[in-house]
Amino acid sequence: MSHSSFAGVAIGLVIGYNPILTALVFTTICAVLIEFLRGYFKKYSELVMNIILTLSLGIAIILVSTGKTSVKVSSYLFGSILTVSAEDILLIIIASIVCLLILGILYKKLLYVTFDEEGARIAGINVKLINYLFTIVVGVTISMSIRIMGILVISSIIVIPVAAAMQFRQSFFKTMIISIILGIVDVFLGLMFSFRYDSAPGGTIALTTVATLVISIILGSILKSD
Repeated sequence: MSHSSFAGVAIGLVIGYNPILTALVFTTICAVLIEFLRGYFKKYSELVMNIILTLSLGIAIILVSTGKTSVKVSSYLFGSILTVSAEDILLIIIASIVCLLILGILYKKLLYVTFDEEGARIAGINVKLINYLFTIVVGVTISMSIRIMGILVISSIIVIPVAAAMQFRQSFFKTMIISIILGIVDVFLGLMFSFRYDSAPGGTIALTTVATLVISIILGSILKSD
């Protein structure tokens, strides 16, 4: 969905509106569309991401090629903490609180759906609604993070800390907490290194997450052997 946020950013820059808000709206629309298409293409769910990818990149490329966004769009592609405004910080705080509340309220149902979607459906859980809400939460998270991380590497802070946390072979809840902690550490270390060496924040954070994963694999192997 990071490509969806790219299209949303391009729309915001072209119409002269806050790109974070337009990215949030467009990514949310794409999140809902993804879940709808997942139900429509049940046997070919891998097609869904390609459809959304094509739609989003098509819109983004057309808008960027107009020349009205070429200067500003680089900060969204590669990340730049210097461009984060007070309004952006307020949006991030509000979105974070809302997402945490949703995850907290739906935690047990999400856990059930994650491991046994069919069983959850039989148990009376509205699986479709849960999937829609979770996909929207992911979309909101991506939209709020693109200013710092950059669109091209946003997936690294979502996926790699989880992969690192899984090396410690803990329960689902503990793995989630560890991944959150690792993600926060990766972002702060990445920003520190970025400031120290005058490098792009997004790329530096991405490399930090990979380094953390390597360390976690080594530590996990040591703990396993013990």
